[in-house]
Amino acid sequence: MSKPMSVPSDADFASAPLPFSGGGFNGQVVLVSGGGSGIGKATAWCFARLGAHVIITGRTEEKLIDTVAALSDAGLLASYKLQDIRDYDGIAAMYAAIFEEHGRLDVLVNNAGGQFPQSAIDFSKNGWDAVVNNNLNGSWYMMQHVARQWRDRKQQGSIVNIVAVVPRGMSGGAHTCAARAGVIHLSKTVAVEWAEYNIRVNCVAPGVIFSEGMRAYSPEALSEFDKSNPMKRFGTPWDIAQACVYLGGPSGSFITGEVLTLDGGGQLWGDLWMQGRPDYFR
Repeated sequence: MSKPMSVPSDADFASAPLPFSGGGFNGQVVLVSGGGSGIGKATAWCFARLGAHVIITGRTEEKLIDTVAALSDAGLLASYKLQDIRDYDGIAAMYAAIFEEHGRLDVLVNNAGGQFPQSAIDFSKNGWDAVVNNNLNGSWYMMQHVARQWRDRKQQGSIVNIVAVVPRGMSGGAHTCAARAGVIHLSKTVAVEWAEYNIRVNCVAPGVIFSEGMRAYSPEALSEFDKSNPMKRFGTPWDIAQACVYLGGPSGSFITGEVLTLDGGGQLWGDLWMQGRPDYFR
């Protein structure tokens, strides 16, 4: 199958089939980091259409405003917080404001992050630090601060961390592979530590997903992405959004410390070269 010809739009997310009947998240509050585009936007739409008040965060206010406007125009509950996930103290203040405004937060979808394709031997210190600070440290700051709020308020909560498929490594993405592997094992650890507080922690590991994030890759690399799994196609942001709803809500109430992989079987067959296949391997 060939890859989709265009990035999914708000209209696509507004009409995509829902995984559950509407209203399953009525009265609940869900925070989606990086919710202004791609997987985060799809996830915001999915939770909102199921009844949640969705709060999206990010660093680009224009994207946040546009997404909240589209959700609101559809009659859904949405708001945003302008927030850099690398800002430890700012995150604490953001959560304090959310609990002051809403009295609760039910689900955190830790989606913000990013990476760039490059051979590990050529990473600069700044390049390495930027990816690790976003994808590992930022994810941890978001997790720890919300867990403290839930513990202190004696409220239960659910965290879904968006990671990556890392068991075989990621050629051209060693920085994000290291960071995402850290989040996976961090999640497994705190799933046990935080069980006494009724906090569940799980991960969703996407394979190749056709979204705005594909713009970071060369045409050569993209031309082989749909051959990285036995289904020979891209997944969609909506695939990942539905997985987040499943793990974040009542359907996942007996699941914690797990990684749900959505990669079309890429763990079993296929090669993913984030920079394009090197001549050595042709």
